[in-house]
Amino acid sequence: MEDKRLLLTQSDIGRLPAFEGLPPNKIIQPKNHIEAKQALLDLTEAKWIGFDTESRPIFTKGQTSDGPHVLQFSTLQRAYIFQTHDEACIEVIRSLLGNAEIHKIGFDLKSDMAHIRRKFKVEPLGMIDISRSFKSLGYPHCIGVKSAIAILLKKQFQKSKSTSTSNWSVRDLSERQLTYAANDAYAAIQVFHKLREAGQLR
Repeated sequence: MEDKRLLLTQSDIGRLPAFEGLPPNKIIQPKNHIEAKQALLDLTEAKWIGFDTESRPIFTKGQTSDGPHVLQFSTLQRAYIFQTHDEACIEVIRSLLGNAEIHKIGFDLKSDMAHIRRKFKVEPLGMIDISRSFKSLGYPHCIGVKSAIAILLKKQFQKSKSTSTSNWSVRDLSERQLTYAANDAYAAIQVFHKLREAGQLR
């Protein structure tokens, strides 16, 4: 890939058409054990799934996060949003994270791993940090989902700062929070498959 593709500015990205995320009816939040188990079956069949987490932001110096409070997993068809205060979801979360045969695709996952180990007492397996693929292709290692979507899909991935810094530990997530969480994971799996189709995975 040519280096000039690294020079996408915010202005360049702002002129791209919007990335189309998942519609609300494809964003599923399991509320009981039956729904959680159904989500596990669907995600297990997919094998490759987008992944991300959300935590309540820390605004006080020295305060320690007790997150993640939300974990999101997405196929190309639908996303599942799990809240960690919901006991119906905990078993499924541990099963997904500890299964090496279910490949979880995300951006900059290193910071999430310590929090996951602490909170769920499970060693995350099958984790694929898509940022590493971009680094091996000559892009900066810090490339994120917005730049990845712009480079590969020629779309503008919009992220709301007010939503990203909202309280993710609330018991009832807003529709805006659900959409934000779902599309972070959905974008990751879209990028993965685009790289895979082009034979550019490393």
